[in-house]
Amino acid sequence: MARAKEFDPDVALQRALELFWERGYEATSMADLVERLGVARASIYATFGGKHELYLKALDRYLSTRDPDITEALSQPGPVLPALRALIWSYAEDSAEGHRGCMVVNAAVELAARDPEAARFVESSWRHLESVLTSALVRARAQGELPAGREPQALARLLLVLLQGMRVLGRTDGSGDRLRDAARQALALVG
Repeated sequence: MARAKEFDPDVALQRALELFWERGYEATSMADLVERLGVARASIYATFGGKHELYLKALDRYLSTRDPDITEALSQPGPVLPALRALIWSYAEDSAEGHRGCMVVNAAVELAARDPEAARFVESSWRHLESVLTSALVRARAQGELPAGREPQALARLLLVLLQGMRVLGRTDGSGDRLRDAARQALALVG
């Protein structure tokens, strides 16, 4: 007869996500995970696999909780540009606060060049964000909010690079002046 789990895997996964987000993949050891999760090493392996599998599950959890917010914000009926402006400014402000940054950007910087599985998560997230931005900008152009000469997909790609770049600079730029200046320029660009 199999023993019942003495911990909640959902809670343990959330704690792992927080730890990986704080420290990154390389700086998080199995001993750190055992301590933070309050779960024996063998139970972590039995439930989640190794550290890498647990990291990917945590990254997947992060994506499932973050990406829908952006989709919802940019899919509301009515004018698009106010929601887009709010999104750009929120990226600047959140990034200026530093903290942990974005787990996807952290994965891109730390792992994507050498870890194909992490790279797939990163690319999936960025492709999703680009798609949501493109759709919003197509709607904005159709509603007359964006000049007809602006190419929605190219503008979406510019915003993707800007937004993700804000996350990177936010990890090191203590004042946030660069981020706010970049956000102001992006706001002027979209109208």
